Amino acid sequence: MKIYRDIKEFKPLNKAVVTIGAFDGVHIGHKKILNRLTELSSLVNGESVLITFWPHPRLVLKKDAEPIALLNTLEEKIHLLDTFHIDHLLILNFNEEFSKLTADAFIENILIKSIGTRYLVLGYDHRFGHDREGGIDYLNANKERFNIEPVEIPKQEIESLAISSTLIRQALLHGDSKLANQNLGYSYLLRGFVIEGNKLGRTIGYPTANIFIEDQDKLIPKNGVYAVYVYIEGERYKGMLNIGVRPTVTNDLRRTIEVHIFDFAQDIYGKTVRLELLTYMRAEVKFNGIDALIEQLKQDEIDARAIL
Repeated sequence: MKIYRDIKEFKPLNKAVVTIGAFDGVHIGHKKILNRLTELSSLVNGESVLITFWPHPRLVLKKDAEPIALLNTLEEKIHLLDTFHIDHLLILNFNEEFSKLTADAFIENILIKSIGTRYLVLGYDHRFGHDREGGIDYLNANKERFNIEPVEIPKQEIESLAISSTLIRQALLHGDSKLANQNLGYSYLLRGFVIEGNKLGRTIGYPTANIFIEDQDKLIPKNGVYAVYVYIEGERYKGMLNIGVRPTVTNDLRRTIEVHIFDFAQDIYGKTVRLELLTYMRAEVKFNGIDALIEQLKQDEIDARAIL
C-alpha cells in the first residue's frame, strides 16, 4: 500500500477505483466497503484508492460540541487499512478551508484531475462536499458530466450488521470489551510509550509499565482491569492492565494506564508498547489496605492467564 500525505504527491491513474471516508475504527461495517473496493478494482483491472482525512472531520467541524474520542490514531488506522491490500492510501488534511470545498470542486479537482477516478464506492448514506451536498444521488444525476461510475453499498448490507463507531465507543466506555471487539473485528488497541512511575508495583510483587498515550483524542476505555496481549519490538507477551486512578494507594485523581507483563523482567523505559485489550475483567476498587490489594492481584493474574 502506497501512502500519500499530500495530494500533490499523487499521480493520476488510468482507472482508479476509489472510496472515501474517515474509517475510524476500521470496523466490520467498514470491511464491506473495503472488500468491495478491492474486488471491483481487480475485476476492472484498475487500482484501488482510499481517501481518508486527518484530523477527523468532527474534530474540525464541531469544535464547540462535545469532543469525539477516536478509536484509532492515524498510525493505527494506517496499519489496519494495510491488511486489506489497498493499492493507494491518500490522507488529506482536513481543515476549515477544506470543509468549505463544494461537491463539484471536490469531484473535479481531487477525484478526477488529481486521482483519475473511474469508479467511486460509497456506503448508501455517505455525503461529501460543503453542506454534505454530494452523494450517490448527485453522482448518478451527473454521471455523464463527471464520467464516474458510482457503486453503492446498499443500506441493508451496512445496517444488517448494526455496526457504527458510536456503538463501539459506547461499549468501550461501559466496559463491554466483548461487544466492542466483536464489532471491531479485532481486539481494541492502545499504543504508547513507557514512562517512569512511582515503582510501587515492584514492592508488592507486581511491577508495572506505565503507558503514556501521546494522542490525546484516543479513546481510553472504562476504568478497570483487563486481560491483554502486550507487543514490544515485535514480540508478544501476556499481561493484565489497569486503567484508573489507583484509589487504594493514592488520592491522585489522574488516570493512569499500567500493565503488568507476566514472566517479564526487561527494562523497557522509553520503548513503544502496543496493547490488545481482550477482556474487561473487573471494575477498579478501593481495597482496605495493600494486603487486600495483593490478594486481588493474585486472583486477577489467575483469571487473566486463563483468558489468555
